[in-house]
Amino acid sequence: MCHVIVTCRSMLWTLLSIVVAFAELIAFMSADWLIGKAKPSSSDDVDNRTGGSQEPYHPTLGIYGRCTRIPQMQFTRRDTLCGPYAENFNEIASGFWQATAIFLAMGIVILCTVAFVSVFTMCVQSIMKKSIFNVCGLLQGIAGLFLILGLILYPAGWGCQKAINYCGPYASAYKLGDCSLGWAFYTAIGGTCLTFICAVLSAQAEIATSSDKVQEEIEEGKNLICLL
Repeated sequence: MCHVIVTCRSMLWTLLSIVVAFAELIAFMSADWLIGKAKPSSSDDVDNRTGGSQEPYHPTLGIYGRCTRIPQMQFTRRDTLCGPYAENFNEIASGFWQATAIFLAMGIVILCTVAFVSVFTMCVQSIMKKSIFNVCGLLQGIAGLFLILGLILYPAGWGCQKAINYCGPYASAYKLGDCSLGWAFYTAIGGTCLTFICAVLSAQAEIATSSDKVQEEIEEGKNLICLL
């Protein structure tokens, strides 16, 4: 018989696992990893509302995508074009960024799998006498290592020609030049830290759902067990 067991620690772990997976996925897909040096608008670019010229803008560059302003375009609220600059994996600007994409993708696949499984841990806590919480915690630890490797390799690609075009001639490996880091990079770092926190919380979720109090309520015949 399926017993639905919900505790504060198990629910926190489940929610945090889902948040981490989405955060890493959104960061990976974003073009806001590097914010390029300011580029002046063309003399022909005129703001429709004020009649004056547009302020300088900052193009952004991601692992495989970019956002830039379209020249000679009539300005609207969406005056930038975002999309992948690489049509295939081999066109990613740097070998280091290719390695980053591989490691991040592996980590994100694991995190998304764990997030999906975590939803069902309220009803199923073990498979083949193995705790799902412990297995998921181990997988999250492995995913965190993949994410760390990807984030360490990413700055090594700042010396590629694509990054130099955005960040100026002083950009090189682990040197930003005229660029600054975007929110996607910080989100990836934050998600990596939370991944290891999730791995630790998984052990606490296992303890909470297998406590003596839970066993007592199961013996009393309860199918829905909610504990603080």
